[in-house]
Amino acid sequence: MSEMRWNPVMGEWVVTATHRQDRTFLPPAGYCPLCPTAEGGFPTEVAEPQYDFVVFENKFPSLKREPGEPAIEGNDLFPVKPSLGICEVILYSSNHTGTLAELPLQKMQQLVRVWKDRYEELGARPDIDYVFIFENKGEAIGVTIHHPHGQIYAFSYLPPRIERELVNEAAHHKKTGNCLHCDILRHELSDKKRIVVETDHFVAIIPFYARYPYEVHLYAKAHRSSMSDFSEIEQNDLASNLQILLKKYDGLWGFSMPYMMVMHQKPTDGGDWPGCHFHIEFYPPLRTPEKLKYLAGCESGAGTFVNDTLPEEKAAELRAVKI
Repeated sequence: MSEMRWNPVMGEWVVTATHRQDRTFLPPAGYCPLCPTAEGGFPTEVAEPQYDFVVFENKFPSLKREPGEPAIEGNDLFPVKPSLGICEVILYSSNHTGTLAELPLQKMQQLVRVWKDRYEELGARPDIDYVFIFENKGEAIGVTIHHPHGQIYAFSYLPPRIERELVNEAAHHKKTGNCLHCDILRHELSDKKRIVVETDHFVAIIPFYARYPYEVHLYAKAHRSSMSDFSEIEQNDLASNLQILLKKYDGLWGFSMPYMMVMHQKPTDGGDWPGCHFHIEFYPPLRTPEKLKYLAGCESGAGTFVNDTLPEEKAAELRAVKI
C-alpha cells in the first residue's frame, strides 16, 4: 500500500508506503539482487552475466506508476491521494564491491548520459513534475543493499525542499534580474577559499552556508537549468569533476566516504523557472573518521542546522587530498 497524506501544519505531502517494510535488507554478497545472475545460482534482477548500466523500476517503490486507492478516506483537514510517480534504480556496475568513485572516466561519462536520458524520458510524462536523481551510499546513510547503485524518483508534484529553493530563486530573480546561483558562483570563484575542485565547465565548493562539515555543491559554471542544456563537452567535464571530487572524498581518511548525492535541476512541469541552475549536492554524514553529524533536536525539531566546523577549513582539507 502506498498513498500520500497532507501535513497541514507544514504544508507538504508525506508518502506512506507500508510495503517497503519488506524490502531487501543487507543481503550477503552471494544473494545480492543487483548482481548478475550466476549460472545455476540465485535469480537476481539482472539476467545478463555482465553489464555496464542497468535501469529498472524499483520493486519496493515509494511512488507508483499506477497507484491503488488510499487505505483511508481523507477530508478537508487531512487530504489523501494516490502516490502517483515512478521510482527507478540505476546499477553502476556488475561489480558488487565497486563504488561510483571507482568507475573509469569513460564509464562516468556514459553515466552522465544515462542520467540525462532518464531525466528527459521521465520528465516528458505529463504526470511528472520533478525528476529527482540521487544516491544513498553507505550504512551510515541507511543503505539496505551495498551493490553500487543510484535511484530516481519521478514526482507528480514539487517536493517541499525543491519548492522552497524555487521560491527563493524566483524572488532573487525578480529583485535583481539575476540567477541566485550565478551570483553565488561569482562570489565563490572570486573568493576561492571554499573551492574543492574546479574544471573547465564545473566547480565543486563547500558553500558558505554548509550544514554538514564536508557538504559539497557541484555547479555548472555557465547558467544551465538542467542536463538537457549541456553540450557534449560539458557532459564529459561534469564526469571529470565528479570523479575527482569522489576520489578526494575517499582519499580524505583512506576509506570509502558515505554520502547522500542529490541533483537539483529544472522541474518538468512546463513552468519557466528562470532561476533554476543545475547543481549536485553531497551530504556526507561524517564530521571525523569516527564521528557522525547527527540530525538531533535542533536540526530535526527546529529545522536549524548547527555546523561545528568552518567551510573554509574543510574545503582546504578536501582540496589538499592527492588522488
